[in-house]
Amino acid sequence: MLKIYHNPSCKKSRAGLKYLQESGKPFEVVEYLKKTLMEKEIERLLMKLNLRPAEILRSQEEYYRKNVKGKKFEDHELIRIIIQNPKLLKRPIVESQYKAVLGDPVENIAPLIK
Repeated sequence: MLKIYHNPSCKKSRAGLKYLQESGKPFEVVEYLKKTLMEKEIERLLMKLNLRPAEILRSQEEYYRKNVKGKKFEDHELIRIIIQNPKLLKRPIVESQYKAVLGDPVENIAPLIK
């Protein structure tokens, strides 16, 4: 089953959710601002996304600009920062059994639905 890591107040995340709803495929919604993601969950998503933690950070967030931008962090440190500041996570992320994609643009989700 698909899983979408969703922030209801984000326009791009709502577009990804709508795309999944219209696909007719079953999926689970994880509101990651309400349910804290654990380190292992983020590591699993990174593996499925084939990305490093720095690549899933929202650079336009104030916390990023004040506390992360221009500084060097190890991957495990960035994962801790995401856990403590989940708004930094790019969204939506859609996960299948073996792969995950950043759902912006929503067309990125299509390969998981087929």
